[in-house]
Amino acid sequence: MTRIIAGTLGGRLLAVPPKGTRPTTARVREAIFSRLDSENELRDAWVLDAFAGSGALGLEALSRGARRAIFVDSNPAAVAVIRANAESLGVTKATEVAREKVLPWLGRSTRPVDLATFDVALLDPPYDLPQDELAATLSALVPRLTEGAVVVVEWSSRSEAPAWPKGLVPTGAKRYGETTVHYAAASGEEASAEENPPRDSLKK
Repeated sequence: MTRIIAGTLGGRLLAVPPKGTRPTTARVREAIFSRLDSENELRDAWVLDAFAGSGALGLEALSRGARRAIFVDSNPAAVAVIRANAESLGVTKATEVAREKVLPWLGRSTRPVDLATFDVALLDPPYDLPQDELAATLSALVPRLTEGAVVVVEWSSRSEAPAWPKGLVPTGAKRYGETTVHYAAASGEEASAEENPPRDSLKK
C-alpha cells in the first residue's frame, strides 16, 4: 500500500498492483509534486498518467487540484487497481482509465477523450522500454499537449536522458538514486487547432 501525500485526499491509502509495476517512491512523488505545485501547474489541469501502474501520480494530481486525470496502462491488474483506487477515493467522475499500450493510445482519435489535450503529462515507463519507443511515445504526445504543458518522465539513472522531440523543450532533471526525473515544457510548435480541439467541446 501507498498513500496520497498531500491535498484534499492527503493521507488516503492506495492499493498497488501485486506485480509487473514499479511504484514511484514517496520521495520522488513528493519532489515532482512540490515542483508542480510551486509552479502552479496543477490547478484545474488535465493530467495524463501514462504507464500508470497504481495511478498514484494522477490521483496525487487530482488531490492537489487537477480537474481531470486520464490513466493509460496495458497491464490488466494495474487497470483494475487504478479503477478501485479512484472509486475508493470518490474521484471516478474525474477519471478515465484506458487499458492499452501508451504509444498506440496516443495515436488514436476515435473517441472524444482520445482528443483531449493535457496540461501535465506524467510518464513512468518501464526501465527496459527501448529508447526508440520512449522517443516515439514523446513524439506522439506532443500533439496532445497544450502550449506550455509540463511533461515529466521518470527514467533509469543508468540510461541516457530522453530524446526530446520537436515541440518539447527540456527544463531540468533531478536524480534520486536509481531514478532520474526529467522535465520538459511544450513549446506548441507541433500543435494545431484540429489536433487540439477546444476543451469545452470534449466529453467531460
